[in-house]
This record gives sequence, C-alpha cells and structure tokens, in this order.
Amino acid sequence: MPDLRDAETGVDFRPPAREADADVDFEAHRSHLMAVAYRMLGSRGEAEDAVQETWLRYAAARQADGSEPIRDLRAWLTTTTARICLDMLRSARVRREAYVGPWLPEPVVTRLPGQPVATGVPLSGWLAGEDTGFAPDPAERAARTDEIGIALLVVLERLTPEQRVAFVLHDVFALPFEEVATVLGTSPAAARQLASRARRAVTAPGAPRSTADPAEQRRVLSAFLSAAESGDLAGLLAVLAPDVVAMGDSNGKVKGAGRRPVVTAEKVARFLIGLFRRAAAEPADIVVEPVLVNGDLGLLFEVNYHHGETVRFVTAVAVADGRITGLFNQLNPDKLAAVPPPDPARSWRFPQVTAR
Repeated sequence: MPDLRDAETGVDFRPPAREADADVDFEAHRSHLMAVAYRMLGSRGEAEDAVQETWLRYAAARQADGSEPIRDLRAWLTTTTARICLDMLRSARVRREAYVGPWLPEPVVTRLPGQPVATGVPLSGWLAGEDTGFAPDPAERAARTDEIGIALLVVLERLTPEQRVAFVLHDVFALPFEEVATVLGTSPAAARQLASRARRAVTAPGAPRSTADPAEQRRVLSAFLSAAESGDLAGLLAVLAPDVVAMGDSNGKVKGAGRRPVVTAEKVARFLIGLFRRAAAEPADIVVEPVLVNGDLGLLFEVNYHHGETVRFVTAVAVADGRITGLFNQLNPDKLAAVPPPDPARSWRFPQVTAR
C-alpha cells in the first residue's frame, strides 16, 4: 500500500485497518453480487445501485457497537442484496406502468474476439463460415456460463417480485429455501411454492428460449439475414419458430419504434420484410456489427440519418432447436449508455450487409 501520510504534517490519511479490511472482503464478492442483482433487476445501473447499498449496509454493520461477527460473509451479502432488489422490484412495477411500450432488460454487449472483416463478403456468408471469432476456447466458454440471456430475463419480467427473487436465489444460485424464506419474510414451504410457479412460467410453452450453441447461433443468424435481406418469406418462415416474438424497447424516445410485440412466425416474417425494405429506402447510412449480447450472438446497429440524427440499437437473438424464438431490440438510449458505437473495422453496411 502506498504511504498516505502527509510529508509536512505527518498526518496519516490511511483508512483504519478495520475499514480497509472490510473493503477488501467486500470486493472479493462484488462480481457475485452484481450477478445476483442483474438477474433480479435486468438493469446494470440498478444492479450497481443495489450492490452499492449492500456495501453501505455491510460497512455500517461492521462499525456498529456490539454487533455480532458475520460468520458467512458471502451468504450475508447475497441475502442483503436480494432484500434490496426485492424492494426495488416492488417499486419498479409501479414505475413501469407508465413506461411507453414493452420493457426490455439492459443488454450487456461485448465484441467478438479477433473478428476479421473480409471485404466483399456478405455478413450472412461470413457468419456461415468457420473463422468468425465466435468459437471460444474452453476457458472462454466456461466464463460465459455466468451470462444470463436476454430471453430468460424477458421471461423473468413476467414474474411477481417474490417469484423472481425465489427463482434466482434457489434455481440460479442454489440457496436453500430456508435462506430464501428469510429474504422474502415467509416460510420455506411458501418460498418453495413461489420458485415452483416461477419455474413453470420460465418453461411454459411459448416462452422464448435460447439453448443453441455458438455454431447453431451462427448458422441460424446467417440464414435469417440472408432471407430477410432478399425478402424471402419462405426462408424466414423456415428459420422462425411458430410462436416467435419480436419486440422493441424505446420508451417512446425513438420515432417510429413499435410499441407492441409482434407474435407468430407469419406476422414476424412479414414485419421484418417490410422493415428491411424501409431500411433500404431510408436517407441514412446504416451499419451493423455482430457482437455478443449477454453471451449470445447478436447485432449492434447504428443509423446515421442524413439530416444529422444518429440512432443506435442492439438486437438480441434467442435461438433454440434450430429456429429463432425471440428478437429483442433495445433502442432506449438510457439503456445503451455503456454500449460503444460499431467498430468500423468490424462492421457491415446494412441492409446490403456487405463489408464496409
């Protein structure tokens, strides 16, 4: 640790040893707490707020006179974070009643590792190839198991706050129902019932699922882009699940953005063909970069209108059993603050989707 004493006065500005130890102990669990909070809230910003509040409560508990020592710090921090998230979820339900259009989670976007762009190769053709950079080594693949897909987060939005907390704590993080019940202020039997109802909703017919491995995601997205670009209705129907859903989140801040989900393959296919045709006629330069969205292959778009306006959005694609089960477009600029613009060296023109 650097010497934090003032050279002239000798005043020691170093934090007390107990406070410094608390900070070190907490930081060891921060990534775990962020994972818990993000799965409960669907927002990185709100998750950070929840974790910060957990730190404040932990620091206060450490400094309280006569306080009992915390025997299992990870469990204490997890349950404290869960209680904070439960309160946030309950208040969020009231706020979201005034939200304009569908509410989608805040995406976590990362670039594909070592991605090349071959001049003149359509994006659909590049995705169909082998050397796309979307074939992580075993270590990278293991790290991605900690990601939670947008499709599951969308389904979790349908749950009550209590069901969501019970499901995340027990089914995702394997907390026993006795601890879940403590967070919820109920009995273990009631907590078990809440988790069971949540599980049924997550696995219900029609709920968007994302189970494909990277190779399958690549093949399906390639076929999807090729069919949509060419206006091939039959090709789109072949790659869309019968109960596919397409939805966008703009909170009314992006002109022309849809405010209702589109459901079933026929309706989604016709909607997409019309969307691609309008995009081709727009007085704008549109580029797209393939990226990872919450660990799954997705698309990052930027639309630069000739009148000066720029719109950026992220498309998360849920794939299961060789077909797309969900298309989730995040257009709300408030939820894209952490998303960088497309990298020109990794981007394609749209809708022709040939390398720039």
